[in-house]
Amino acid sequence: MVSTIPRVVLPTVQALAEDAAQRFARAASAAVHSHGEFVVALSGGVTPRRLYERLAAPPYVSSVPWSRVQILWGDERCVPPDHAASNYRMAREALLDHVPIPAEHVHRIRGEDEPVAAAKAYERTLRTVLRGARIDLVLLGLGDDGHTASLFPGPPASEVADGERWVAARYHVAGALWRVTLTPVVINAAAEVLFLVSGEAKATIVRRVLEGPRRPRELPAQLIAPVGGRMLWLLDAAAARDLEARE
Repeated sequence: MVSTIPRVVLPTVQALAEDAAQRFARAASAAVHSHGEFVVALSGGVTPRRLYERLAAPPYVSSVPWSRVQILWGDERCVPPDHAASNYRMAREALLDHVPIPAEHVHRIRGEDEPVAAAKAYERTLRTVLRGARIDLVLLGLGDDGHTASLFPGPPASEVADGERWVAARYHVAGALWRVTLTPVVINAAAEVLFLVSGEAKATIVRRVLEGPRRPRELPAQLIAPVGGRMLWLLDAAAARDLEARE
């Protein structure tokens, strides 16, 4: 049975980044018009970086209402903020250093702190920023193993999904590294979730997640199913190669 999860296939990764930038800008303007600010959770990864670089250039560098944007992260490796593996560092270099966003609107996960303490602190940050509202836009990528954010295959991902915590610390055995991640509880409460996936290497896992059996323990990206919000997968043609339904 072909999945009904909405997806849009773009011819190239450059076209994907442009389409995502347009969607980001529209979501920001709509949120600011609706309730005065735009709260977005950023993702790590190569494809999201293409989006950030596009947003840091005209017309978006001046057309997005950056002074009203609140920046969160979907996950972070437990490394210092200047580490090469830091999602914060990547977003800062690709986007934040180039747009007029107030420093106090940038809410990074403190990857240099003890992981469980960092997760608890970041949940407090989220609750303070959101003030009972929800995240306007969550950006997500997809790993070769079906993970998204830092929700990896196996029991931890499913256990986190069944809980009430907004943020969790998890040790990733394959990467030999602690990570802090938003949980499906808060991601699925978002107004909009946008997956960004590109490259031929992702074609098999994209097909498994979108059109294969539902196995969220093996494919944690399947845990993402917004309640009262919208979800869209943006794919380039290479990543969508094996899909039966491309639109």
